[in-house]
Amino acid sequence: QVQLVESGGDLVQPGGSLRLSCAASGFTLNSYALGWFRQAPGKQREGVSCIGNIDRATSYVQSVEGRFTISRDNVKNTLYLQMTSLKPEDTAVYFCAADPRRMRFGLNTCPAWSFTFRGQGTRVTVAS
Repeated sequence: QVQLVESGGDLVQPGGSLRLSCAASGFTLNSYALGWFRQAPGKQREGVSCIGNIDRATSYVQSVEGRFTISRDNVKNTLYLQMTSLKPEDTAVYFCAADPRRMRFGLNTCPAWSFTFRGQGTRVTVAS
């Protein structure tokens, strides 16, 4: 059974940092397209960052480029999102997602909300 469990969400001040984790079970991350998307109150879901499973290239939405870093640990079977220089507009519930279809992502393109599997989300609040 495929399962994704996020953790690491918290209340943090503007300019602060957080690392989100997504522990996977029931499948191996290495062969899946992976990503994070977020849902803020009153806003549409937004793909934040993706890793393709064709070329392993990463993609970020423009608003987080240079501040967020997606990575994975194949030994721990865990996906991460390192977030720095956080802004109030980063406040949202963050979801990790995975898809077995072969995918490659273009510049600033990350349709993670459309992936086959997703976790339950972890809340990030950026406020002073």
